[in-house]
Amino acid sequence: MRKTLTIIGIILIIASCSQADKKESIKEEIKQYKVEVSHLNIKITELEKELENLGESDDQFITPVKVIKLQEGPFKHYFEVSGNVDAVEQAYISPEINGQIKEILVDEGDHVVKGQLLAKLNTSIIDNTIQEVKTQLELATTLYNKQKQLWDKHIGSEVQYLQAKNNKEALESKLQTLQAQLDMAYIKAPIGGIVDMIFSEEGELALPGMQLMQLVNLEKLYVYADVSEKYLPVIEKGDIVSVKFPTFPSIAMQVRVNRCGNVINKSNRTFPVELKIDNIDGKLKPNILALITFLDFSEENALVVPSIIIKEDIKGEYIYVARNTNGKMVARKIYITTGISNHDETMVSSGLSPGDLIIAEGYSLVTDGTEVNII
Repeated sequence: MRKTLTIIGIILIIASCSQADKKESIKEEIKQYKVEVSHLNIKITELEKELENLGESDDQFITPVKVIKLQEGPFKHYFEVSGNVDAVEQAYISPEINGQIKEILVDEGDHVVKGQLLAKLNTSIIDNTIQEVKTQLELATTLYNKQKQLWDKHIGSEVQYLQAKNNKEALESKLQTLQAQLDMAYIKAPIGGIVDMIFSEEGELALPGMQLMQLVNLEKLYVYADVSEKYLPVIEKGDIVSVKFPTFPSIAMQVRVNRCGNVINKSNRTFPVELKIDNIDGKLKPNILALITFLDFSEENALVVPSIIIKEDIKGEYIYVARNTNGKMVARKIYITTGISNHDETMVSSGLSPGDLIIAEGYSLVTDGTEVNII
């Protein structure tokens, strides 16, 4: 067994090394091809100049390119996180007292209003006890009234009067307690909404804390998302964000951030963000996936170029621009400092100026000094 495991381990190591060697081989091959392309472009430029010195000037030897005139404009960067939908109002209903479930008055899917009766527990014992206490209270009230009349006429002892009064008040308090327990046997809806699940059946024993049914209100919903702590400085309560739902591609909305969490989760270095949304035609359900798009950077006067035309060598990142040199348009290699990218565009923070002609097509065919024909 140990020998087999050893052989398997050796095979995995060899496969891993083979894959790594293949990656390095491909990278090296790409590097060589790039060097060859660079040398070919240089050679072409030299031959074109030599041909020009011999008095030959034909447009077919001028590299055709397309350019973009660089202008300042707005640039925005967004990032997207996934979130979870939850109901603003939902309740798991459980009884406050022990009792056998006598009747369930609603079905799953029913719409109920706040205060509506949902279920009844067996109240026969409480009903009998209330009747007994009422009988006792009736007698106690009669005795109290007679003792009070005598005491008002200074007949009898104060102790007898106080005993009658105390007995009457004790029975009144006991009756109130029993009435409260009787009310608890009638389970009512604490919120308006939909009966989503019923967990118990008639005849079963209900206990305090045991879930009897679930109510959910789908009119107002929360969207919760965990956002990386690096975005903490750029997200505030009241920011406008975009929300969409993969389950319902046609639903998209712009809403405000309702709350930002104040504590960073140590396990994943995130903080919670909460949105509050209206349910569109009741389609959205708790726990469906939501995609939230946040704006984390905005610049009104930015220089932006297509990301694909940016190249890099040992000195840094560069692009080619077309400039008039001695009456001819030639390609010039310009080193730039880039900022953040959004999709297929990148902001340039230095190296370029408004009005520069950026070579957007044909940039891979030119080198610094190549004569170009703008088409």
